[in-house]
Amino acid sequence: MAGSGLIGIKRRIKSVTNTKKITKAMGLVATAKLRKSREKLDINNNYYDSFEGIIKDLVDSHEGYNIYKSGNESSKKLYIVITSDSGLCGGFNGNIVNRTIDQLKVQNGNYLLNVAGEKGIAYFERFKFNINKKYVDISDLPTLKEARDISNDALGLYENGEVGEVILVYTRFISPVKQEVVFEKLLPLGTKSEDEYNYEKYIKFEPDIDSILNNAAPIYIKEKILNLMIHSKSSEQSTRMSAMDGATKNANDLLDKYKLQYNRMRQGAITQEISEIVGGAEAQK
Repeated sequence: MAGSGLIGIKRRIKSVTNTKKITKAMGLVATAKLRKSREKLDINNNYYDSFEGIIKDLVDSHEGYNIYKSGNESSKKLYIVITSDSGLCGGFNGNIVNRTIDQLKVQNGNYLLNVAGEKGIAYFERFKFNINKKYVDISDLPTLKEARDISNDALGLYENGEVGEVILVYTRFISPVKQEVVFEKLLPLGTKSEDEYNYEKYIKFEPDIDSILNNAAPIYIKEKILNLMIHSKSSEQSTRMSAMDGATKNANDLLDKYKLQYNRMRQGAITQEISEIVGGAEAQK
């Protein structure tokens, strides 16, 4: 009995050791990918912040109606949810899906849903939500091509009046230990406050400001989506790194437990064998 018990524990130790190797390797890979994502995010943030300042000046100085600024007559909302294609990243996907579902429930069906990431698609389909557009195979360092596919679909629905508001749901990267789910409104861009300066009085636009805004707004939406996708990827890698570190620590704890149990059983078996030998020798006297 002791021998079979020892064999079972040895198998468990081998299994946990192999799992530990995988989780440790995945943690190292996630750490390397996080470093690259953060580098790209820092560079992209500088460009995005400058672009956002320009768009804000254009919107604030624009007078009259413009579809990108003023919106359309549709009351339907488009939610674009950014999740991951792969798992083993803790509560990254669960948090964003649960927050989105809470928002969708109060819309009474007056919405469209676009989802990026296989895990998010699987979650929403499991809960019987209809998905309008699906995007998969998003690279670890998102590119303008991937952002363009998402923005073109959103702009098409908005410009055709099928939706009146576009909201992107993603996980904002704050630090390696802190990320938060954010609902970011992409369209309409909004109107200026009453206390804002009218820049058109002091700036001459060539061509007219309406033409500039019509050309700049789609480019800005594409760039904003790219920036938020990089935020999401950085958050994903950070969460996966933490999850794999936790799994590796748990594996170490299990190994310590199994090794202690193995040694106790082995010592017990040895003691029993010695007792049997001594007993047999005594019986021969």
